[in-house]
Formats: sequence, structure tokens, C-alpha cells
Amino acid sequence: MLDLTFSEPAPKVMQGATGPWELVIGMEVHAQVSSTAKLFSGGSTDFGSEPNSNVALVDAAMPGMLPVINEFCVEQAVRTGLGLKAEINLRSVFDRKNYFYPDLPQGYQISQFKYPIVGEGEVLVDMEPGVARTVRVERIHLEQDAGKSIHDMDPTMSFVDLNRTGVALMEIVSRPDIRGPEEAAEYLRKLRQLLRYLGTCDGNMQEGSMRADVNVSVCRPGDYEAFREGGDDFSKLGTRCELKNMNSMRFIQQAINFEARRQIDILEDGGSIDQETRLYDPNKGETRSMRSKEEAHDYRYFPDPDLLPLEIEQAWVDDIAATLPELPDEKRARFMSDYGVTEYDASVLAADRADADFFEQVAKGRDGKASANWVVNELFGRLNKEGLGVETSPVSAEQLGGIIDLIGKGDISGKIAKELFEIVWTEGGNPAEIVEARDMKQVTDTGAIEAAVDEIIAANPEKVAQAQAKPSMAGWFVGQVMKATGGKANPQAVQQLVKQKLGV
Repeated sequence: MLDLTFSEPAPKVMQGATGPWELVIGMEVHAQVSSTAKLFSGGSTDFGSEPNSNVALVDAAMPGMLPVINEFCVEQAVRTGLGLKAEINLRSVFDRKNYFYPDLPQGYQISQFKYPIVGEGEVLVDMEPGVARTVRVERIHLEQDAGKSIHDMDPTMSFVDLNRTGVALMEIVSRPDIRGPEEAAEYLRKLRQLLRYLGTCDGNMQEGSMRADVNVSVCRPGDYEAFREGGDDFSKLGTRCELKNMNSMRFIQQAINFEARRQIDILEDGGSIDQETRLYDPNKGETRSMRSKEEAHDYRYFPDPDLLPLEIEQAWVDDIAATLPELPDEKRARFMSDYGVTEYDASVLAADRADADFFEQVAKGRDGKASANWVVNELFGRLNKEGLGVETSPVSAEQLGGIIDLIGKGDISGKIAKELFEIVWTEGGNPAEIVEARDMKQVTDTGAIEAAVDEIIAANPEKVAQAQAKPSMAGWFVGQVMKATGGKANPQAVQQLVKQKLGV
């Protein structure tokens, strides 16, 4: 468990003409299950294939074709629930959610309604060191995705691509516990991080692997607390509007801010909020109505007659639980305790599983703080600048560890180490061999350093007098000696000799 103390962030407050308003936000996140096959067919889930090339007969709703559950997709949903510390329901039911849309060949979507596979869980949303909010997860259910309608390829016709039809989705439904646009973005970021750690969704929002419907309402200060104390009485929270299919952290924040202000303006003018689904237009920075509650579908849910209730065994769930990786919060706490790194550095290092694994390879048998400093500041900084990930880093963990070893042994200074890092980044090679071949070793011979100090002092009598009057000026001599020795002199030895010679 994470052995840290947190305080809850204050809710977002917007001022209106009649007083302050608070934001209340809940999210329904659709996460594509990481699986090579679809939920009820053997159709491929490869992204970017030719249109309508990954369509099995079941996906196309050919007569007589029956769905067959993909056990691995069920396992991935259970794994996700366990990662969110959620209740796993040993019995769940698949339902038909009936509606017509051109890219839904069956005329219904197989989903779960009253009896989902995963019950209540939670996500810890970090806002800053020591500040976090626990967002309750109401449920996770499995369902199949629809296809894609394409409207911009012809002025008079629309096209349908059924490649996504039948792809397994997990719909992760939160309680309305999120209290601001920044928290909403951080919730989605943390959820994405957890899913990637668990290996149950790749979280690629550009490819549509993860998208969110965001429910927004506003209420007066104190109403949310009354909602919680009254057993989640939703009448206290105001009428919500749903922002559909959001796939950008930045756009989610912008959309929430606009929508909350829109609702406040309507309420303060004496109007009322219509419960409706809205779309966000990032070009105009505003939301617009998609459909109202009067136009909302009656989905006529009923149990799918082609699928028996899904029953799983506790022993199988326990076996999955035993294979869970160490998750971000626990990894962050361990990095702080085992390696002595700051909470900030631990959070950066644990943000991605591959990054965390790289750091541990570097830090093994070495000083944790020095390793974290080089990984976070030098390596990650350069990778971000070049648009690379740690998986494609030109500098391996072994090479970076070798640079840190050379610093620790006193063979090179911090300045030389940065030059060496640049050489390894651009040319590769063994750091120790490069230092030997290019005569980059730090000068530790006090006699050679003393000669350089004497030469600088003799050439600058005015500076000597200034330094003796103002001891902080000794730093100028240190810099000149380092420059004269090509940065190879041991900085500590230089400082000691300069102070000794100047008598400061």
C-alpha cells in the first residue's frame, strides 16, 4: 500500500453574479481491451487495416451466426477490476442494447446492464505532491464496439467501415466525485496509466483505444456534501449534461470549463438546464447540443438469448490476482523508501512501466538519488526533446549506469559526464572505454592542479586582492582553473587549493 499522507484538493469554484458555484463531474471511459481478437468473434483487432478487412461473419450479422465469448477479454476485464481494487462479480449477464445506426449491423449492441462483471472500485487521482482525491468507480462492464461512419469522403454519400465492429470495450463508470477540469484530466491520465501497467488497454487516444463521455453539472457550495451525506442523492447536484466522445486531456478541460460557465449563465438568468448530450467543438471552444433527453433512445435492454449468463470461479480470479504487476502508487512509494528519491522524482519514474523498469536497471547497485537525477533530468529530458520513448533510447540502462559509475569512482566530473553522455547518445560505445580512448579522465593529481592554481593566481593580482576582501570571489578562480584544465580537474580539489592559496 502507498504509505503517504494526502489531503483532498478543494473543488473548482466559479463565480457568478449571484454567488459561487461548484463543479461536479463524472466520467464514463471506454477502453479498448488489449486483445488480438474481438469480444464475440475471431476477427482481428489490428488498427489501420484496409476498411472492412477485419470483419468476421458474426461482426457483419450474417444470418445464423452466433456470438462466442472471448475468454481472454473476460480475463482482461477481471484484471482491470482487480487493479482498481474493485469487486469482481462471479456472475454477470450480457444484454442487448437496441438502437439503429448504419455502422451497427446487428441493430443492437451486446453490452451489460444490471449485472456487470466488475462492481465498485476506486482510483487515486494525484493533483500535486501530498494532494490527491479518491474517485469511486461504480462499475466496469464489457461491451462490443460499433463500426465507423465516414462522412467526409464524398459530398453526397457516407461510407461505413466495420473493422471496429465487435471489438471488446470496457466501459469504466465513475461516481460524480471529480470536482474540476484539471481533476478530470488527471483522473483520465491516472486511469490510462493503470490500464497500461496492467496491460489491459494500450491507452492510445489518437487511435480511439480510449475515449470518455464526461457528465458535467454545477451546484452551490455545500450541495455536494449533502449529496454524499444523503446516500448519493443526485437531486442535490443539479441537472447534468453529457459531453460525448472526448479523446484529449486538453480538450476535456476546455470543454468542462465552457460547459460549466454555460450552465451557470442559464441558471443565473432564471432558466433551467436540459439534460442532454453535447459535443465539444475545439475550433470554436464551445459545446453544442447533439440530442436532448426527449430524443434519447429507449434501449429496451434484455438478456441476450444467444449468450448464457457469464459465471466465473473465485479460484480463477485469485490466479489472475496473483499475476498482477506492482502498480504505480505502490511503485512510487517503494522508489521513495528503497532509493531515497523525492516524491516528485518517484512520480515521474513510476509514470510509465517501461520508464520504471529502465530506472531500476540503472539504479541496481548504485546510488538511488544520483541514478534518479540522471534518468529524470538528463535522459528523460533528452528523450522528450527528441520525441522518443525509453524503449527507443540511444543510451541503454547499462551505458547510463556506466557513466554514473565513472562519476562515483572520481574518474570524471559532472561536466565531463555530460560531454560523455552526448558522445554515447550520438555515437554509442562503452563509457569507460571512451574515457580512456579520448583522455577524458578527471585530473586528481594535486600537484598538477596546484600548478594550475598558482598560475592563475600569479596572473591576476587584482582579483586576488578582491577575493581576499570578499571571499565569495574565490569562485572566479575555481572557474578559471577548471577552464584551464579543460574541465578535467577535480572540482573539490580545486576549491580546496584555491581557498588555501588565497587564505580565505
